[in-house]
Amino acid sequence: MIVTPEKSGPVDAQVTAPPSKSYTHRALITGALGSGTTVVHHPLYAEDTELTIRALLALGIPVEADPFRVTLTGCDGEVPSAGETTLNLNNSGTSLRLLASLALLRKDPVVLTGSPRMQERPVGPLAESLRTLGGTVAFPKKDGFPPLRVGGRLRGGPVTIDGSISSQFISSVLIAAPYADEPVEITIPSPPASQSYLDITLGVMEAFGASVRREGYSRFSVSTTDRYRGRNYEVEGDYSSASYFFAIAAICGGKITVDNLRPDSVQGDRRFLDALRGMGCTVTYAAGSVTVERTGPLAGISFDMSSSPDTVQTLCMVAAVAGSQTTITGIGQLKYKESDRINGTADRLRSLGGDVTVGDDSLTIRPAKLHGGTIDPANDHRTAMSFAVLGRCTGGITITGAECVTKSFPEFWEILAEVR
Repeated sequence: MIVTPEKSGPVDAQVTAPPSKSYTHRALITGALGSGTTVVHHPLYAEDTELTIRALLALGIPVEADPFRVTLTGCDGEVPSAGETTLNLNNSGTSLRLLASLALLRKDPVVLTGSPRMQERPVGPLAESLRTLGGTVAFPKKDGFPPLRVGGRLRGGPVTIDGSISSQFISSVLIAAPYADEPVEITIPSPPASQSYLDITLGVMEAFGASVRREGYSRFSVSTTDRYRGRNYEVEGDYSSASYFFAIAAICGGKITVDNLRPDSVQGDRRFLDALRGMGCTVTYAAGSVTVERTGPLAGISFDMSSSPDTVQTLCMVAAVAGSQTTITGIGQLKYKESDRINGTADRLRSLGGDVTVGDDSLTIRPAKLHGGTIDPANDHRTAMSFAVLGRCTGGITITGAECVTKSFPEFWEILAEVR
């Protein structure tokens, strides 16, 4: 699929944010582990979340889905077992990492694998954590990288987890922890990457009845007496997906309102709005919606995006058309995403005339005259959507392999075309 977004002047539009991918994954897995029936209302149906649903079915969890909800019959912490099971999670790192700990809650091992790119994304720190907690982990191909074969039993106790590559290593253990033989005491030796996602994990766990004591982002204690109970769970809207439309208002000028967003959400990508405000946009929160408007010039900023990883590329597009230099920091973990989003973004911006410098943990973007070109996102959904947004300003940007957006936002191209 090839798409060339239409160049736009100032916009005036209202769109609806799709459901959150992060919350959908976590609600599905938590509901699968709980007792009784869970109904997840308004889940995100996209490639990644459907991989999680198929994986739960492969593990023997009864799951029924219709366009508005997913119904799960929980296993009460005892994942059904009928011999060794292989889960191919394709390019969904969230699915692979979060499901890895569930293998310690069944009798037979689970092999977790994925796409060639998935097999380049490290999971060594998660494997070490699972071994400490009673698991056995083997790497059939390359040590520390998928595929991995996970077995053993979740015995619990103290564990130190290195979350500097991904906070999902910590979330994986947290979600399974209520079903350990003894309480799990997690120590995080250094600030984790994308720590706001731990707030999402803990919020879902507590909504389903778990009890977690925490000391900031350095220590978590999970009770084994308070376990998950089935419930009705409503998935909130996704700030990561909304960011593309906020960015259009910033880049093209005008105003865009995005509905289905909680103003008090703990999603880290909500900070993207703080960046836009710092660059000269007006941000207005209402009950269930957020509006971004720009009428004046767009200025560069220095901004730490360590808790907002999925909107870094979107911010790069805004920075590329700003009137002064922007430096984005706290982004070292992006080299381990669906693609190397640091160097990949810099290279693609340069191909369009951009002036970009890459640091160890940062990107600096300076004003430059941009032009059109062809962008191959290398199967990275966020690369495709970010450069599509830039194309609305410059015109002449063609996105190849545009179908990759189905990973997180299947309706993106249709909604983008309606924004005027």
